[in-house]
Amino acid sequence: MAELVRDGETLVLQLSTAEKLESVHGDLRVPISAVQDVRVVDDVIHAVHGMKLPGSRLPGVFAMGTFVTGSETTFAIVHHGNARGLKVTLTGAPYNAVIIGLEDPEGVKARLGF
Repeated sequence: MAELVRDGETLVLQLSTAEKLESVHGDLRVPISAVQDVRVVDDVIHAVHGMKLPGSRLPGVFAMGTFVTGSETTFAIVHHGNARGLKVTLTGAPYNAVIIGLEDPEGVKARLGF
């Protein structure tokens, strides 16, 4: 299961081997200075929009990979059964947002210091 951690001044999305294969991506690292907002999302699977490029998706069930809508690019890791999660809005990074399904999004947000 993916884990969102803080490593000094870097926010790291650590992916399992299966998630790396399904998302066609490795761990994601962005500077803390790129983080504009971190908010809890109650319906996380429906927060993922756009065309999948590349990755894996079954609409309404799971979404893993890069999703593009117009000029917005989002990286998502949402498993079947993840009802809630976090949306991290970024600026000056390769992605405009990162969406991750989590069992305890409030706890992860607090642990990261946001």
